[in-house]
Amino acid sequence: MAEDNLKKTTKPLVTSRDPVLSAPTRSRSVTTPPARPGRDRPHGKASGKEELPAKLRNALEVGPLDYLAYQRDVLERTILFFDTLRRRANNMLDHERAGLPPLLNFKYETLLDARQFERPVNYALLRITEVGEDCWDDCVDPAKPPVIVIDPRAGHGPGMGGFKRESEVGVALHTGHPVYFVVFFPEPCPHQTLADVLSALRRFVEEVAARHVGKAPVLYGNCQGGWAATLLSAHCPGSVGPTVLNGSPLSYWEGEPGVNPMRVLGGFSGGVWLAHFLADLNQDRFDGAWLVQNFESLKPGNAIWDKYANLFTKIDGESDRFLDFERWWNGFYRLSGEEIVTIVEDLFVGNKLEQGQLRIDEHCTVDLTKIKSPLVVFASYGDNITPPHQALGWVPAVYESTDALKQAGQRIVYLTNPHVGHLGIFVSASVARFEHRAILENLADIEALAPGLFEMKIDNPTGDPDCRRDQYSVRFDPRKIEDLQFDYPRKSFENVRNVSEFNETLYRTFMSPWVKAVANPWLALSMQWLHPMRTKTYLWSETFVPWMGAFAVLADAVAKGRHPMADDHPLMAQERQLIEHISAFWESARRLRDAAQERTFATIYGE
Repeated sequence: MAEDNLKKTTKPLVTSRDPVLSAPTRSRSVTTPPARPGRDRPHGKASGKEELPAKLRNALEVGPLDYLAYQRDVLERTILFFDTLRRRANNMLDHERAGLPPLLNFKYETLLDARQFERPVNYALLRITEVGEDCWDDCVDPAKPPVIVIDPRAGHGPGMGGFKRESEVGVALHTGHPVYFVVFFPEPCPHQTLADVLSALRRFVEEVAARHVGKAPVLYGNCQGGWAATLLSAHCPGSVGPTVLNGSPLSYWEGEPGVNPMRVLGGFSGGVWLAHFLADLNQDRFDGAWLVQNFESLKPGNAIWDKYANLFTKIDGESDRFLDFERWWNGFYRLSGEEIVTIVEDLFVGNKLEQGQLRIDEHCTVDLTKIKSPLVVFASYGDNITPPHQALGWVPAVYESTDALKQAGQRIVYLTNPHVGHLGIFVSASVARFEHRAILENLADIEALAPGLFEMKIDNPTGDPDCRRDQYSVRFDPRKIEDLQFDYPRKSFENVRNVSEFNETLYRTFMSPWVKAVANPWLALSMQWLHPMRTKTYLWSETFVPWMGAFAVLADAVAKGRHPMADDHPLMAQERQLIEHISAFWESARRLRDAAQERTFATIYGE
């Protein structure tokens, strides 16, 4: 059965009937044995050149002038490479000086600024007004419900959902939906809490609903913004339309050993106390650069080598794209101490959301069974931050059976991508033009579904993500909650939670008052600008290293007389092969590290 593929196994099942639900498989190449001299040689006399190994043959085809041309190309690429790093550093500093504004690629107006609310938080509600030269009235179909995009506060600033024209915002406008965007500011309001944020989001929903009478807003949550949208749906039953959760973790203990290591990191730090300590040192503010550093540590090879090797080899066409992404990646926002302690303690370490134990305040405990609007869960097997286990594992924890889900009158739809990474779910142009467009164009069908669990299947014979609506089809295949079984060492994570609560009690009682007493603005500012995530970027600027300005002059001269070597040249092939070997080394090192972490975690916290 296709639905059996969702059962947790050591090696995911692979069937031809349901390839999307299965982990991608590697094709097995068939190697032909080498010909034996005097026996397997074909009839006819072979040339000496044909008998030479490929590497030696390529070496003989490369002359001295080729080596000189390659050295010139490497020198030119090196100059352009370091100039790109210089420009990235200047972009980061300019963005900081400008106050870290949202990196939306659309014109907008601010409707509500939650910093002015009675319970102030650093959030604001925007209305997208223009797409290029097209204004709101030219894009929007008044018969369609509004879409509210909620970006995550996970270290970076807002803009992921509207980072470029081919994005969630762009697709929503292209399909005729009025689009609103929830942004946040770099600094939290003093002592703002998760309850304060939820109250502000609820007011945003009410504002949008009042502007579109009779059309409940569609919530579009990305990553952390997804669980925020889930809390909002549970808190406002009947006030919102379908809620789309993109790469959103709701089951924080789920995951595959050796593949999703982030879920065990809390066990090595002793729980939430470390985040509380860092927030206290920074005067009740938690620097988002620490969260981004955690993301980069998941794949150190990419952070240290791959993305820079890709920039170096494709410097002529990759520089602008690299700078655009890094402008967002290196914009670090902060959370209040109360927020980060609640998020880490109750969600990441405590896993209280799916268990119905997450208390927003003294009057409200989140119950996911109160959500009555349809839920659409979009996850990817290439996502090592929020795998399908964490995106879907909450369903059997909340609903004991398929019958229980149906009796609750709820509709849950999920779709998966076999390979795209975590950020690709939100920023990949092809994903935006295909999966996100399919979701938005079929919202009415989703709302019309009978209660139950469904898998959304998209059939696109053309293979073109920009195909017309009549060129692809969507179906919703019924599934059973009983088949959503992801096994994990629950007792081990409960032990981590107990250790975290004990350490946090000790820290809060005996250490926190002293840390707050010594914290001061100078220390907080020093911690901010000496953070390695910042220093490794801005030190390439001529503001700190004056001689880096020489690369601007050299790069300008190189750009006017660039001499690139052909991509199919043997020397370029050898360069790419060397890069692949180094990348493979880093990937092997990561696998060994993750396996060691899993074994250590099991040894310390195992039953």
